[in-house]
Amino acid sequence: MNRINQKLQEDKKLLSIYFTAGFPALEDTVPILKQLEQSGVDMVEIGLPFSDPLADGPTIQESSTQALNNGMTTQKLFDQLAAVREHISIPLILMGYFNPVLQYGVEAFCAKCQEIGIDGLILPDLPLAEYQEHYQSIFEQYGLINVFLITPQTSEARIRQIDEASNGFIYMVSSASTTGAKDGFGEEQANYFDRIARMELNSQQIVGFGISNASTFQAATEKSKGAIIGSAFIKSLRKEGVSGIQNFVSSIR
Repeated sequence: MNRINQKLQEDKKLLSIYFTAGFPALEDTVPILKQLEQSGVDMVEIGLPFSDPLADGPTIQESSTQALNNGMTTQKLFDQLAAVREHISIPLILMGYFNPVLQYGVEAFCAKCQEIGIDGLILPDLPLAEYQEHYQSIFEQYGLINVFLITPQTSEARIRQIDEASNGFIYMVSSASTTGAKDGFGEEQANYFDRIARMELNSQQIVGFGISNASTFQAATEKSKGAIIGSAFIKSLRKEGVSGIQNFVSSIR
């Protein structure tokens, strides 16, 4: 069974952390992963930096720019992760934009992911229909879960379609804005969380965008399986470095 699905079966709320590969320093990727697992994080999304990250807020955009300036590339990331499964047992997901995957070659990219032990991909700009028509068989051949996103604006029919296509969890974007840490959720988000819960989807949901502290993590996971923290973690990395990871994770739950 894929590590993501194993983790989803655990009787707890899951904390997933996103960070940009090659940030703050080029060779920080594996040390960050080791520290996150030691700190009790359940799952990690490793961001593949891209020059035009349209869905990302300023914090992640800046980390992506710095990582690229540091020399991070798709091949460099694969090289860094070549022996990662000697140290890391939690699920690892690569998150980014489809263009670098296409440039690398979709099948070559997926084969490399399988080789090094990546469990899934999150590619927000890869449409469901295109994925199903052209790439689903490749992803499945190499044991990769493709994680789809929904937003408050996604129609019920579309959500049902995504639920049916999913073989892991659904990434539940908390708002229509770009990524970024927030202090709390408003009535609109609460109503959205309620609406999705009432749909009783087959796929579990993990909430992303706007989770930054213990209170937002608790609010996001009240009716979902887990939550993802990105911008707040990257801010902590910029300020405290790898040595501050344990304190950051401890502050969330």
